[in-house]
Amino acid sequence: MAATESKKRRALIVAGESSGDLHGSNLLRAAAELDPQLQFFGVGGERMRAAGCEIVFPSDQLSVMGLVEVFGQLPRLLARFRQLKAILHGTERPDLLVLIDFPDFNLRLAKVAKGLGVPVLYYISPKVWAWRSGRAKTIAARVDRLALIFPFEPEIYARLGVQATYVGNPLLDEFAANRPDGSLRHQLGLSAEQQVVGIFPGSRNSELKYIFPTLRETVRRLSQQKSELKFVLPLAPSLSRQFFEQQIEAGGLPIEIVEKNIYEVAAACDAVLTVSGTVTLQIALTGTPMAILYKVAPLSYQIGKRLIKIEHAGLTNIVAGKGIVREFIQDAANPVALSEEMLRLLDDADYIAAMRQELHRVQQLLGEPGCSARVARMASEMSRAGNKG
Repeated sequence: MAATESKKRRALIVAGESSGDLHGSNLLRAAAELDPQLQFFGVGGERMRAAGCEIVFPSDQLSVMGLVEVFGQLPRLLARFRQLKAILHGTERPDLLVLIDFPDFNLRLAKVAKGLGVPVLYYISPKVWAWRSGRAKTIAARVDRLALIFPFEPEIYARLGVQATYVGNPLLDEFAANRPDGSLRHQLGLSAEQQVVGIFPGSRNSELKYIFPTLRETVRRLSQQKSELKFVLPLAPSLSRQFFEQQIEAGGLPIEIVEKNIYEVAAACDAVLTVSGTVTLQIALTGTPMAILYKVAPLSYQIGKRLIKIEHAGLTNIVAGKGIVREFIQDAANPVALSEEMLRLLDDADYIAAMRQELHRVQQLLGEPGCSARVARMASEMSRAGNKG
């Protein structure tokens, strides 16, 4: 039921990267339907802006990948943090702070809000099950409610005194709203028999210098081995089309840039070569076979591999509880190995069928849609409680 109060309430929301912008936009739309008196402003991308968020500054000003890379961006990150801190301290203090993932920045902001009595809703918890498990206590101390997207997460917080709720996975809402209709192949002039490989370079500019040269050379090898292959590259809103056009033209590569939703692109492909992260679950929902690569600065990798305590890097494999999709990490992510795996994903019928079956199991493990509406309800309740002060 929609809220009945006439007084407007304001929620400061912070999504630090492209996946957060995606989930934030779905949350905003669900909240607008449930509680029109709750208005959002803060940090996000074009999807959140389109969903009605008043953008204070764009999320790409915060998005940095890798431990080493962060140091070069510290002055900008600190300036943006001070800007948000000033909003929390301001005369028009928000009724609620909604944080989406992006833990190193957002947990510091949560501490400020907690000290000021602003309720804090954390949507998509930091992955304490993957690394830095000690953060769970910090989260519990700084956050009023947690909206968790993996069914095994509530148990982690059960003894820490924070209200932690499994709300389902937000990608199910996004997929339901953008279910592929199969039109992309026709739009690109491709026949049903044409083999199509998706090249998914991620959404962070800081990733590209480590990942794209490898992707580019892999495409070159594959096109030499199978000249009839078609390659498509979905352009994330946070990335420059001009960058990719220059790279593709300079290399004479048969890659077509498409600006369609990720599900439509993945469904049009026979196989996808993708970076790790949220995108692997998005591809899994379409059932398209994939391979995962991951590359960062060498020092970041050396530090990270000593801190991360899980076996798999790709969320698809993490949800599955085993390695159903091959991962090529750092030095293993070389064009020879990647092109061999992609050829297998195109031509080995048994391998393809087995992977599709496992991807279907991942879809079932993620549960049912409705996550965004559940989080919107939490935000509405918390903002009304905060507004009473």
